[in-house]
Amino acid sequence: MSHPAWPGIVRTFSYNSSQLSILPLSENSEFPFWLEKDRGSVRCKRTDVWYRTTVTRKKLTESAKLELCSRSVASKTPVGFIGLGNMGNPMAKNLMKHGYPLIIYDVFPDACKEFQDAGEQVVSSPADVAEKADRIITMLPTSINAVEAYSGANGILKKVKKGSLLIDSSTIDPAVSKELAKEVEKMGAVFMDAPVSGGVGAARSGNLTFMVGGVEDEFAAAQELLGCMGSNVLYCGAVGTGQAAKICNNMLLAISMIGTAEAMNLGIRLGLDPKLLAKILNMSSGRCWSSDTYNPVPGVMDGVPSANNYQGGFGTTLMAKDLGLAQDSATSTKSPILLGSLAHQIYRMMCAKGYSKKDFSSVFQFLREEETF
Repeated sequence: MSHPAWPGIVRTFSYNSSQLSILPLSENSEFPFWLEKDRGSVRCKRTDVWYRTTVTRKKLTESAKLELCSRSVASKTPVGFIGLGNMGNPMAKNLMKHGYPLIIYDVFPDACKEFQDAGEQVVSSPADVAEKADRIITMLPTSINAVEAYSGANGILKKVKKGSLLIDSSTIDPAVSKELAKEVEKMGAVFMDAPVSGGVGAARSGNLTFMVGGVEDEFAAAQELLGCMGSNVLYCGAVGTGQAAKICNNMLLAISMIGTAEAMNLGIRLGLDPKLLAKILNMSSGRCWSSDTYNPVPGVMDGVPSANNYQGGFGTTLMAKDLGLAQDSATSTKSPILLGSLAHQIYRMMCAKGYSKKDFSSVFQFLREEETF
C-alpha cells in the first residue's frame, strides 16, 4: 500500500507505556500507523515501511502530545542485506533504486566494494547488520550458509533486535527454514522464507517472483520490500511453504531444461538450423521458459549464459543442490519423482565432469560432448 506525503500537515498523537496511538483529524482520514516512542520513526503496521520523521514532544506527561512534521516522511530507514552473489547483487541494487539505504555484508569483501563506493554502509559480520538494521534480507547459496549467517558465532541472532523482520530469500531445505524461524522467534523477531524465481535477468530488471512463507499477518510487511525487487510476491502459507514452492519449481525447471537441450541437440543433428528450430518450438506446444527465454544453445539468443560460454546465471552446482532438496522432500513425503531423480543424477554427473561452475543450461554442451548415452 502506498502512502502520500502530507505537505504542511501536522498530526497530533498521544501515547501510553508501549506505543503511540494516532488521533485522526477527520472521519475520512485513514492512518494505519503506530509509533514506537523510543524511536523517531513512524511504522506503517500494514506494510512495515519505516519513514524517518521529525517528532517533537510538547509535554513530558503520560498523555504527551507529539507533532509529526511530514516534510521528512519520504525518507526511509536502512535495510540490511547479506549475500551479494549473482542474485543478491542486483536485488540489493533495486532496493537502492527505491530509496532504501543499505547495511551490507558478504563473506567476500570484494563483493561489497561497489556498494561501498556508492555510499552504502559495509559491516564486518551478519551480527553487525542486525545491530544496525531491523529489516534484513539474506540471499545465500546453501542451508549451511544460511545457518551460519543466522546462528553462527557472528550471526544475526547474536545482535538481532526485538521486532526485527528477517527475510531469507535463499533456496534451502524447508526443515532448515522452520528451525531458523523457531530460533528467531525466541529472540522476539520475525522470520519469513521468501525464495525467488526468474534468474539473474529478472533480478536485474526487478521482475522476480517471490514465494513467501511465514505468519500471514507479517506478509504485507515483507511485501513492501520484496515488491521493490519483484513483480510477483505470493503468500504460500506457514514458514517453509515458500521453500516447498521453490523446490517444486526448480525441479520442473531442471526437467524442462534437459528436455529443451535434448530436443535442440536432436534437431541440430537432424540438420535443422538451431534458430529456426527454436522459433518453431516457441510457437508450438513444446514452448517453455527454457526454450523461449533462456535457450541453452549458443547463438540462438543474446543476453543469456549460453551466449557467454555459460558464465553467470544459475550455477550447475546450485541446481544439483536444489534437486537434492527435492529428492529429500520426495523421500520424506513418499512422493514419486521419476524425472526429478533422473535430472538430479544428470546434474550431479555434470558437476563431476567439470560443469559445476557453469550455468545449468550448459546441460546442452554436456549432451553434445557425451557420446556414451
